[in-house]
Amino acid sequence: MPDDLRTELSMLCLKGMASLKNLGELDHRLGELYARAVNELLASQNMNAADVKGIGCHGQTVWHAPWGEYPFTMQIGDANIIAARTGITTVADFRRKDIAFGGQGAPLVPAFHEALFKQPDSVTVVLNIGGISNISILNSGQPTLGYDTGPGNLLIDAWTEQHLGERFDRDAAWASTGEVDLSLLDHLMDEAFFSQTAPKSTGRELFSLTWLKDKLNNFRNVAAHDVQATLVELTALSISRELQKLPENKTTQQLLVCGGGAKNPLLMQRLTLLLPSWTVGTTTENGLDVD
Repeated sequence: MPDDLRTELSMLCLKGMASLKNLGELDHRLGELYARAVNELLASQNMNAADVKGIGCHGQTVWHAPWGEYPFTMQIGDANIIAARTGITTVADFRRKDIAFGGQGAPLVPAFHEALFKQPDSVTVVLNIGGISNISILNSGQPTLGYDTGPGNLLIDAWTEQHLGERFDRDAAWASTGEVDLSLLDHLMDEAFFSQTAPKSTGRELFSLTWLKDKLNNFRNVAAHDVQATLVELTALSISRELQKLPENKTTQQLLVCGGGAKNPLLMQRLTLLLPSWTVGTTTENGLDVD
């Protein structure tokens, strides 16, 4: 994604405000970008558009607010442009019908995880650590359940970019130099979202750099690398506490991690230590690349 487009999208998501002209242009530009990506992929694989039955395009979430008097979620990335440029039927707008029926509109992946990983006589949870962390609970004999647990990489990456100028903390190298500040961690965990009952969903509308800076007002003496270590612990702890709320099960309890967070060795280490009764691994080890 071009840096200028990424910056404009980040600002839109952060502020939650844009002119109709700006919103429409971003919608168009993303559609063109997605279409080019599809055509380049087809060319690299020596495939024709006729070989593809359809494209499913979620788009870019710019605001997610499934609460309040008028709940809604908004994604952009014009599916009409994708269909026109590729010649392939394109399906989009996946979330809003769920909200219309009283749901959260998120996460989307539990049905996919169920098809791949649900096993008889066991409990498997697939943990997707993207910007936000979400879990798919695959319990034999019971309906699949999925919901968000809280921040994933979002705060970790934002703090890294602000202080190091890098988009992410590769191999948790920076976080590993810090120590968790327990008082700050408790303060972050006081956020009301963490005590809400499932199913629930959240996004950068809540867990943003603005939110973090507000929380840090009374912790200005905490070094930046210690804040980074604490943010990794926040992600791990909020995930583990949600899993600990599940009914105890005497059968195998397996946690399969995917998304960018699966590549964070410190985060994976913390999850393993916080969940001693679970077998923690990645989806790659079970046939599905974490990306």
